Amino acid sequence: MQILKTTSYYGILLAFIALICTALSTGIYFLTKNKIDSEIEKQQQQRLTEVIPQKYYDNDLLSSCSDSTIETIKTENINKICTAKKNGKITAYAFETIAPDGYSGNIRLLIGLSPVGEVLGVRVVEHQETPGLGDKIDLRISDWILSFTNKIITPNDQSEWAVKKDGGKFDQFAGATITPRAVVNQVKNSSLAMLKHIQEKELNRSTLEK
Repeated sequence: MQILKTTSYYGILLAFIALICTALSTGIYFLTKNKIDSEIEKQQQQRLTEVIPQKYYDNDLLSSCSDSTIETIKTENINKICTAKKNGKITAYAFETIAPDGYSGNIRLLIGLSPVGEVLGVRVVEHQETPGLGDKIDLRISDWILSFTNKIITPNDQSEWAVKKDGGKFDQFAGATITPRAVVNQVKNSSLAMLKHIQEKELNRSTLEK
């Protein structure tokens, strides 16, 4: 009987402690949630500004973002698209895409692109590439990623969009060609897919207006 009382006592005590811990965790979550959400939003806005300069838009760029549902561009791992507008006119797009063939796995990219095919900026959002080698795609390590800025891409100049080892115009890294090759190829393929989508969208709009 004494054993049963002792067991019940400790069971109730543990349940009480668990309840207090849960209440504390819940309270901390609600106290910090708004601040965390605000910081995440600031980071997202900063990234968008890095690939689409402020002069290109006067709309709320972050609120214009939506998940991609169009199959022709989802095939190029384009997951989210944001639309920049100036005076009501579309001036650029920012979109997230994934290079699936990095040396250490997926490389998440954010790309800014004008409707005429000018790459306004590229940033690496997430990667797991080798420190000291493949991580040079990260702007904190190297300015290599800036080599995409203001480059024009069209279906007719695809051969230039490769690392120099493959006959293109982009530098590779000493001892690490796979990583920059993956990034260059994905910027090229996803940008061409976006351009095709933009042109088809414009064609459909023009047809409806006639």
